[in-house]
Order: sequence, then structure tokens, then C-alpha cells
Amino acid sequence: MRILHVVSEAYPLVKTGGLADVAGALPAAQRRLGLDARLLIPAYPDALRRLDPEGPPVELGELLAGTGTARLLPGRMPGSGVPVWLLACPSLYQRPGGLYLDARGRDWPDNHLRFGLLGRAAARLADPDAPAGWRCEIVHAHDWHAGLAPAYLALRPGSRPATVMTVHNFFFSGKFALAAAALLGLPGACVQPEGVEFYGSLSFLKAGLYYADRITTVSPTYAREIQTPEGGMGFDGLLRKRSAHLRGILNGIDEELWDPARDPLLAAPFDAQQIEEKATNKAALQRGLDLSESPRTFLAGVVGRLTEQKGIDLVVAALPELLGLGAQVAVLGSGDRVLERALAKAARTHPGRVAVRIGYDESQAHRFQAGCDLFLMPSRFEPCGLTQMQAMRYGTPPLARRTGGLADTVVDVSEWGRGTGFLFEEISPEALVASFRRARERYSARKTWRSLQRRCMVQRFSWEVSARRYQELYQELTIS
Repeated sequence: MRILHVVSEAYPLVKTGGLADVAGALPAAQRRLGLDARLLIPAYPDALRRLDPEGPPVELGELLAGTGTARLLPGRMPGSGVPVWLLACPSLYQRPGGLYLDARGRDWPDNHLRFGLLGRAAARLADPDAPAGWRCEIVHAHDWHAGLAPAYLALRPGSRPATVMTVHNFFFSGKFALAAAALLGLPGACVQPEGVEFYGSLSFLKAGLYYADRITTVSPTYAREIQTPEGGMGFDGLLRKRSAHLRGILNGIDEELWDPARDPLLAAPFDAQQIEEKATNKAALQRGLDLSESPRTFLAGVVGRLTEQKGIDLVVAALPELLGLGAQVAVLGSGDRVLERALAKAARTHPGRVAVRIGYDESQAHRFQAGCDLFLMPSRFEPCGLTQMQAMRYGTPPLARRTGGLADTVVDVSEWGRGTGFLFEEISPEALVASFRRARERYSARKTWRSLQRRCMVQRFSWEVSARRYQELYQELTIS
């Protein structure tokens, strides 16, 4: 079975968040099952530098008027060897700044063309005369950036591959002026509510949700939440209408990459039988962050985007009480400038007790997971979340809000003998602090805490499980 994953980023070529981790790991797991899974992503400068090239470029011509000639650069993903095509179009992708934002943090004004071209190229690879000599049977589009791929395929005559639209986060819907439809070659008949229109705008995500043969999201609980007005971000009506074609498939993590027994980035390796070495990693993390080095001080960590979605404002509001309980707090990430400044101020106000590192560093993320005692994820909503799974693998119990993938992966310690973390319901600093108190009390009972850590470490979130569920979904489509 030939699957083309269409996605805006994939680790280790280029990464801004968890989407890249999924795109890097899922095709590799599928290939281990014998599926011919490949990737299509834009040829950003970083991706070009890191690609293992393989073979001559494939010319595509001008797929969207005014964007210039596009071509595919074939290669392999570093490490996994998964085949990948980089979509090269210098006028759209060869520029300084981020994948989606310019140097000032604003959306690129031509994002509709940059990611419309991605969908066009995917549709071209699905043609009977596919220019790369490989025609996919399944086009698997990820998030709004790839949302036009199912639309382009559904709107053209003749046979076509089956399409799957996976939404990793409904918060980002890829909205543009309706006038962009003509520039993207979308027929006027689809620019309506029964099509790509979304409350007066053109939405790439709406296009994928409306036209794909199947819709998936990244956890069973989130699949239910997005069908409600509270969780659906305006798409709940469409999702309820298409509920028979919607399912939640939990993401996994790379258990080789995230393995404390073999992680070269740690101060000392450890496993569930030698968990005492986790203390060495805690001491190294405290030293590296200029925190007071104290083995008994309860160290809580945050790794990820610093946004209200992730509940970071709750962490900021709760900080005085967390510190009052004798804790240290370490933060790694970037996001909302107001939250970044509030955290930086807390670090200046409480030297040795609060440490903040703005920006994302993969190596540092491993050290945070290994060195912290508790991992904070008080998200308002969380489609899946990967960092709580990584934290558990490193013997760091999560403290999380009971939502989305967090509810599907973290079992509250109140469930005797099964608990792997601490869950709360209410979106408030008070609820976070109350759950933190529970964690702090359990931490004081060393034998009980060790049992909790070991339960965390034996949890398995393998990509092979997710890959098999996607394979079943693909088989449904190809048989029907």
C-alpha cells in the first residue's frame, strides 16, 4: 500500500512542535509494517541542509499561477531512511524567518500560496502519470497546511486515491480571504458553506474536513470533544454531520529516541530498576539552570509552547503558591510574549527557585524530562500531547488537566495500583495548586513515589500501535 503523508514539517528535517514529531515517526512505523509510506514537505532552507539527497529533481512546472516553477527534490529522512520529497519553489520557501511567521512574528502574507502549492503538488503525485514515477493510493493530509490536498482531489474528475485528513490542533484553521480561492484554482462552486467557506473566510482546514474521505484526530477523547460547541472551534456542526467518518487515533512516541536507559543526552542513564540514577540527572539539571542544588526540593518542569491553550497563564498565576510549598519550577519553551515576560520576571524575582529558558532545544527537553520530579501540563485543551508520554518514560509523573489526549494517557493516582499522574478538571490556578498539593504530599512518601515513577516508566506508547490503526483505516478505504 502506497501512502503519501502531506505535512508542513517533519523531524529531524525541520520542527516547530509536536506535528513534526508525528510526521517523522508515523511513516517510519508504517514502513516497519511493510507499507510504502513517503513524505511531502516544503523545501525550507533547514530541510534542504539536513536532507539526505537521492536522485535527480523532478520538474512539476508552474502549479499555481504566479508562483514560479516548482520541483520535487527526492531524498531520505536522516536516521529512519523514509523517502521524502522536498517541494522546492524558491519564491515561496527560500526566505529568512520561520516556517509560518516572519522575523517579526507575523504570518507570512502569502501563506495561502505557500501551502496551497503543497496541496497542489500532493494532487499531482496522485495523477495516473505521477511525475515521480510513484503514484500514491492514499493521500494522508496533516493539519490545515495540507487541507487543500483532499479538496483538489475531490473536485477533479476521474479516479483518485482515497484521502485522510488528520487534525492535530483545531485551534489553527488556515483562514484567508475568500478572494484567495481564485488564486488557488478552486472553482467558485466550492466557495460556499457546503465547501471551503468558513464564516466568511476560506479555510484550508474546512476544505480538508469537508472533502476528505476520512477524518482523524490524535486521541479518542479529543475526537469526542471537537464535536461539541466548546471544543469544536466552529467546526462542531460539520464534525457531527461527518461523525461516521471521524475517529480518534492516539499518537505514539519514538521509544528509541525517548529511552532513559540509552539516552546519550543525559548525565546518567537509568531505567525502572535503576531509578536512583534519576537523582544524578536532577542535580545536573539544577546546576545547568542555576537552581539551588537540592535533592529533596520538589522540582516541577514545563516544556512546550508558552500559550494560554497550554495553561501557562495558570502556571504563572499559581507560581507564588507553588513556591510557597517549597518547590522549584523550571520552564523551557516559547510562545506568547506576555507569558514569556511574566515567566522571565518570576525567574529574576526568585533566583535559584525559578528557571526559564525561552526557545526550544531538543537536547534540553530530554534533560528536563529526566531531571524533573513532576511535569506540568494544565492545558485548556490538548488534542493528544506527546510530552506527558515522554515524561512518564523518564519517570516523571505528569500533573495535567483531564482533557483530550491527557485524559487518554494519564491515570490519576486515585485509581489505586494504576495511577500514573495527577489530574484536575477546573480551569483555574486554584485547581492546579490543589492537584500540586496532592503531588507534593505523595512525593514526601519516598516509597510510594518510587512506585508511581516505576508505573510511569513501564507505560508503552509505541508508534506501532498507532501505525496499525491507520493501516486498518487505509484498508477500509481501499476495499470500499
